[in-house]
Amino acid sequence: MSSFALVFPGQGSQAVGMGRELAAASPAAGVIFARADEALGEPLSRLAWDGPAEQLNRTENAQPALLAASLAYLGALREHWDAQTQQPAWAAGHSMGQYSALVAAGVIGLEVGVRLVRERGRLMQASGQGRDGAMAAILGLDDERLPELIDEASAHGTFGIANRNAPGQVVVSGERAAIDAAAQIATRLGARKAIVLPVSVAAHSPLMAEAAAGMRRALDGVEFRDPEVRLLANADARPLTTGAACRDELVEHLTTGVDWIGAVRRMIAEGVTTFVEVGPGRVLTGLIKRIAPEARAVALEDPAAPHRLAVPDIATVTPARA
Repeated sequence: MSSFALVFPGQGSQAVGMGRELAAASPAAGVIFARADEALGEPLSRLAWDGPAEQLNRTENAQPALLAASLAYLGALREHWDAQTQQPAWAAGHSMGQYSALVAAGVIGLEVGVRLVRERGRLMQASGQGRDGAMAAILGLDDERLPELIDEASAHGTFGIANRNAPGQVVVSGERAAIDAAAQIATRLGARKAIVLPVSVAAHSPLMAEAAAGMRRALDGVEFRDPEVRLLANADARPLTTGAACRDELVEHLTTGVDWIGAVRRMIAEGVTTFVEVGPGRVLTGLIKRIAPEARAVALEDPAAPHRLAVPDIATVTPARA
């Protein structure tokens, strides 16, 4: 039996102007942005729509703005879909996108999600201070060479795989000396390109331990409901079926990697044939097409569509059953 999944992008998909046309045309989208503004007590929507880009791209701003934009796209989509028959089988988020997925699955509310990712961004930035963290994208390296890369680069400092995004595309994270060494090692092992990224935070690495501890404290007292849609953990694609498991996930994924390849393949094994990227950009759509060329992957944002919203036709996809 075929079904579809909603997938939510992480930090890096934000762009000035995201959701502006959508909010002007869709009452549901406009309400999402207004609620996010109220939750933070500041005009987050104005920053998302008008910039400046350098301010929007700051981690503590990019994350809540991206969550609001993603949920605005979901709200607008629901205005076009029949909520009774067009229900996803899965919801999955890439890194910070997990928070968007949790809101979509009814685990936490929008206002809670916006405030939590603002704190997450602040903690990540603070955790990186005093630790010379870095990240790099490794392109075109055969997966079987990854253990060699990890072994050799780890001799230079804290090092690990932050994201397995698609076959031949990984992001590594850790101390700068290890990342600089990894770029050279990866090229020697056959990588087509190794690019040290312009970031100062070593996301999804042990250098985020302080952020993880702070996030655990921030989550104390927050109500986590059991998900209404099946969810997957970032690190190992295991199902998250309880509110307690979702709470633990938001702490653990700060210091562990994101196995997006594993998540996509798990959903396909469970019968998913269509993936709908909910939010600005097409990053996940591109990755999914590389991971599973046989699957259908569509992005809601389309500059050529009315109000930049492309409503996918999933009439031929069997809806999920409770």
